[in-house]
Amino acid sequence: MNIRPLFPALLLLSGLATTQQATAQDGGPERRRRYYDGNARPYYRGPVRFTLGGGVGLYSGDLTSGLGEQFVGPSFSAGLLYKVRPRWHVGGEASYVQLGAKDQLAERNLAFRSRNGSGVVLVRFEPFRDEAAFADPRRPAALIKPYLKAGVGFLLYSPKAYNGTMRPDDNTVFLPSERNDYPAMALVAPVGIGLTLRLTSQLNASIEGAYSFTTTDQLDDISPVSGRSSSDRNDGFGQVELKLEYAPWKR
Repeated sequence: MNIRPLFPALLLLSGLATTQQATAQDGGPERRRRYYDGNARPYYRGPVRFTLGGGVGLYSGDLTSGLGEQFVGPSFSAGLLYKVRPRWHVGGEASYVQLGAKDQLAERNLAFRSRNGSGVVLVRFEPFRDEAAFADPRRPAALIKPYLKAGVGFLLYSPKAYNGTMRPDDNTVFLPSERNDYPAMALVAPVGIGLTLRLTSQLNASIEGAYSFTTTDQLDDISPVSGRSSSDRNDGFGQVELKLEYAPWKR
């Protein structure tokens, strides 16, 4: 798969990691610059947290938006997060997700499988204050924190449609593609919600659900282009993942 659309996210991740490593080698928190929030409370930026996640991908498009027709596929992600203010993080993430589904209209007898890769930059907001975000904590660190996230980036998608109601196998005969340039590229905008559990000062675990809006109606290779569908509404997909967040350098 062509990985060029992932380069912006990978460059951001590399830059954040390099900056954090230089800060860590500069003598630790006591020599780092303090910043102040609107209440004049001091905080440090960072640290960088590496994220690694795994879960499932779910499709929403011309064929179905329901769970009963899904051919649930794997979803994997890797990225970085960096705290810029208490409650606010920026970062980047590269993801792979496999999607599939059968048609909710039995008379069309359509189904598809799609393998997709994305690279996004994102912001994450924690609505509740965590004292661990400040340089002068007044209470213990929060054990559980909800968060919201939003991002924008590029998606590479490579679908194959076929007639049938089962997952494809080695004997599946796929229909001619609607276009001849797969994997094709589209914009993608994920939004999501998650819940983070603090395990140690350097390790968190999160459960996250996100939905990605896209600028293509061909995520399933089924659209008015080939007459397989009369709907021109863009497709989207969801991801539910369990993630680990690790900070190799302490704040």
